[in-house]
Amino acid sequence: MKTPLVTTAAGRGAPGTAWARAGAGLRLLGAAVLAGLLAAGQATAREVAIGVFAWQGERAAIADWSPVIRDLNAALPEHRFRLDHYDAAGLRRAIAEHRVDLVITNPGYYVTMEAEFGLSRIATLAAPNVRSPDRAIGSVVIARADRADLPDLAALAGRRVAAVAPDAFGGWLIVAGELKRRGLDPESDLAVRFMGLPMNNIVDAVRRGDVDAGIVRTCLLEQLLDEEYVRPGDLRVVGARQEDGFPCATSTPLYPDWPIAVTRQTDPALAKAVARALLAMPDGQGLLSWTVPADYRPVHELYQGLGVGPYADLHRLTPEALARRFWPWLLGLVVLLIAGIVHTVRVEYQVHRRTAELRESLQARQLAEARMRENQEQMEHLSRLSVLGELSGSLAHEINQPLTTIGTYARSLLRRQDNRTLTPEALSQACTEIADEAERAGGIVQRIRHFARKRAAVREPVDLAAIAAEARRLVTGMLAHAPEIAIHDRSSPGRAVLADPQQIQQVLLNLVKNAIDAARGLPPARQAIEVDIEAAGSRVLVHVIDRGVGLDEAQRARLFEPFFTTKPDGLGLGLPICKTIIEAHGGRLWAEPNAGGAGMRFTFSLPCHELPA
Repeated sequence: MKTPLVTTAAGRGAPGTAWARAGAGLRLLGAAVLAGLLAAGQATAREVAIGVFAWQGERAAIADWSPVIRDLNAALPEHRFRLDHYDAAGLRRAIAEHRVDLVITNPGYYVTMEAEFGLSRIATLAAPNVRSPDRAIGSVVIARADRADLPDLAALAGRRVAAVAPDAFGGWLIVAGELKRRGLDPESDLAVRFMGLPMNNIVDAVRRGDVDAGIVRTCLLEQLLDEEYVRPGDLRVVGARQEDGFPCATSTPLYPDWPIAVTRQTDPALAKAVARALLAMPDGQGLLSWTVPADYRPVHELYQGLGVGPYADLHRLTPEALARRFWPWLLGLVVLLIAGIVHTVRVEYQVHRRTAELRESLQARQLAEARMRENQEQMEHLSRLSVLGELSGSLAHEINQPLTTIGTYARSLLRRQDNRTLTPEALSQACTEIADEAERAGGIVQRIRHFARKRAAVREPVDLAAIAAEARRLVTGMLAHAPEIAIHDRSSPGRAVLADPQQIQQVLLNLVKNAIDAARGLPPARQAIEVDIEAAGSRVLVHVIDRGVGLDEAQRARLFEPFFTTKPDGLGLGLPICKTIIEAHGGRLWAEPNAGGAGMRFTFSLPCHELPA
């Protein structure tokens, strides 16, 4: 069963239940008797005044808070706690005149008086049936059930809306802050009608159609349904949202529950003892309990965004007010400005004197970087030519095959023509075969020319799977008996890298060529090569896996040193150049023994670049 919260003088959720209201007279009588007994036994005890914001008058305040006073008097017999009830203005005066030691009020008034009087919260109310005291108070916007034209809070623009008061926390300000976050001006975009308390007046105005919607505190609608004040189906919640652990409907985020705070003049030892006693009060069975102070920063942020409460002056500052309020800062700023001008004049001479030297140094650095880039491109070009040189024997064989086929078909056509046995079908078939073989030879030559040509480096989004497939076509086109090269792309669709495609192709071709050499002369099953592409967070990993003879630990330690090679006719430049290319792309290249058995696994990583959808 939900424990309904009663309505405050500013439309805020507060402790109390319906059954508490029904027995208010008996509880008031019992509290008076208890107070008399305690007064008789504590004539010498120090009196402590607790000021309470009485949002429904004296009787309701006594009924709600007498159990707290009783428990504090029992826990701290050396003190005599007294309950003083005030309206909003009276509570402010009592704090200013030092007539109260502790204050119990709602979150909205607390943050205002915290800034004005320096209140310090020591505990936060933990209401029954609310999972977290940090999320216990909110607002609900209600409308008649037949108003389907109000699906959410944004639809309130230009509508007649009833609220409690301009400073009402749950009855106006929470919804005003939510509207402002949605781009609406609560004061100009809505026709607001403030109706005061009780909040039942707002409910009645909505049901009569006097207004389009009304703003009340959370759990009021459920309370009125339990009391049969409204019938199910009469009203609906505008912009309803789900809040885990909260038993009532809400249209807004939730804010912390009521705090109990000490004033500046309160004895710290008393504040500590009261906090200990409050936190020791048992919870459950619908009783009031307290917990450690909640974070009231959301309330501060709400008031700051609206420019109300302690932040009201933020929206009313004039140049004169700024000068009066911040004149020490302005004076300091002027001093700093003068000091900055003097420093600038002093430094300007040194800057002009050293500009020529810096310009010469910069030009020298740019020339050195240009020469370094030129040398790097030359080394990469030579590396590609070296790979082509190693594959040149197989290349000649592969190009010779289509050329031989073309010659054979051409001579066959001549013989048939001489023998007068040439038919249109034979001519068409021979021409087709000649064209296919010519395209095959041309494709091989074109790929080699594209790979071998020297050009400036570029960066563009590339698909690593497509680059790997092109490298495989280049290898299989140049080798007479190329091993099987399997490509497995396990990266997500649209995942690419920002790179120079020809440089990455060169790296893959070098790694694949090394894998072929490592398995040369082994059984065909061990000559197969795998290229695995996978995503790893914000990077893409490419593995080139062989099942060759592998490398020992000493060879792996020197693998990327320039001029170190394990091949009899190798130059020792391929892997160092590959490592330089990958690192220039912001990645890393490394080698490790193959986890699946014999052979090696060469891996390089590159940062991801998401392709547009």
